[in-house]
Amino acid sequence: MAYYMTSILTAIVTFLLPLASALGSKSYNGLAKTPQMGWAYGCEIDAAILLETAQKIVDFGLRDLGYNYVILDDCWSNMQRSDDGSLVANATKFPDGIKAVADEIHSMGLLFGMYSSAGLYTCAQYLGSLGHEEQDAQTFADWGVDYLKYDNCYNQGQEGNSLITFDRYNTMSEALNKTGRPIFYSMCNWGRDYPWNWAQTMANSWRISGDVYDSFDRPDDRCPCTTYDCPLPGFHCSIMNIIGKVAPIVDKGQPGGWNDLDALEVGNGGMSDDEYKAHFSMWAMVKSPLIMGTNIPKMTASTYSILANPAVIAVSQDSAGTPAYRVWKRAAEVDEYDQGEQSLWVMSLSGGDYAMAMLNAGNASMEMKATLEDIFIDKATTGGGATRGPLPSSSGWDIYDLWANRMDDVTANSILQGNATVNGTMMDTSNSTMVYNATEMAYSDGIGMSHPALLGVKISSVQPMGTISATVPRHGIAMYRLRKQEGASMKKRDEL
Repeated sequence: MAYYMTSILTAIVTFLLPLASALGSKSYNGLAKTPQMGWAYGCEIDAAILLETAQKIVDFGLRDLGYNYVILDDCWSNMQRSDDGSLVANATKFPDGIKAVADEIHSMGLLFGMYSSAGLYTCAQYLGSLGHEEQDAQTFADWGVDYLKYDNCYNQGQEGNSLITFDRYNTMSEALNKTGRPIFYSMCNWGRDYPWNWAQTMANSWRISGDVYDSFDRPDDRCPCTTYDCPLPGFHCSIMNIIGKVAPIVDKGQPGGWNDLDALEVGNGGMSDDEYKAHFSMWAMVKSPLIMGTNIPKMTASTYSILANPAVIAVSQDSAGTPAYRVWKRAAEVDEYDQGEQSLWVMSLSGGDYAMAMLNAGNASMEMKATLEDIFIDKATTGGGATRGPLPSSSGWDIYDLWANRMDDVTANSILQGNATVNGTMMDTSNSTMVYNATEMAYSDGIGMSHPALLGVKISSVQPMGTISATVPRHGIAMYRLRKQEGASMKKRDEL
């Protein structure tokens, strides 16, 4: 009987989802109004590393840019539960227990995340939470957990259609809500059974692919799929592989629930600076979570200046909550992996601004062009188009380069070495072109005031029906904010 009731409920939820989108998206638990930001790392971690990293996130001003979650990943527990069935932290790695770590992280003004799996075991073969959802959820709440990454390993075959997977993950969702503690729920089922179609009512984000790895576009047989419709998600999926998978489903992300392209690889050494800039920019454009996956205490100035670019982060955290979509994809010179393409991505922002990215995944620097008709194609082809009034393409637009104010290495090294701070004490953020404090002023307020660190550098303007062009480096990106010019529009012609 319970199965049939669940089936009916799921059918109702599926029916109501389009209506909910039409009425305006809403978080099921009040969290994730914008994509989550933070840091997570793999198995080689303990309490000391977590706390050292958390302190550096504060010291480097990353917390005040929005990187709030410090997430403990796999390998943290004992191999057996306690006599009462509870999960137990490894006493060598966490001698004072998990709650003591969570309390310390909270004292820094940060939030604390944990990891488990919707299976008998985690991916590293520690104990999972399948069949123990209520008990484990309460344990996490008692420890002061604010975020749960919930994986998909050793799931006992409980997948294969959307209902089976929904039920398995919804059990933990309901258990977390039952605790009464707000806990961000990050599903990590690798896109199995199309979570973007049903997870909005029970999770705050959902992985759409197998695991990312530190390569821009190298194919790997262990990541065999190139589309979202994937029976074997695998791992070692490149940046361009995952971007290709998300392109058809970007609209499924919305405030309260986001497509998750996996953690950021910026700073891990496998890509060039231009590739890391493109990676970070595209994760921001499509509204993927921005979860740093590098060694924070040891990161370089160039890594820091990418991760700490407030103009790009402001696009990610824009309150409109609208992911970018791909307008077109075209051929480009192929590289050593026989890969090569160029593409244009566009998103609407709050306050009437737009963001655009010209992504050159080809093997050579190239001039890329985008007409205003390209950029505003949706306005011309949906919702009545020109019958609703002048199209945006008939206006002039100012162009702001979102990477032009990238922090220089001298300033970045000064921050990393502790010779400068970005909390307003030693470095004024009120009118800086390179640093920003979102704790003191929300991104929406900063954009409303045209804060230079968020707006970028005005490099030119484009006239009505004009074309934007840029020379984009190999495996690189040009990312711009567009702001409508006052009074610069085409006058309507008299009809003959």
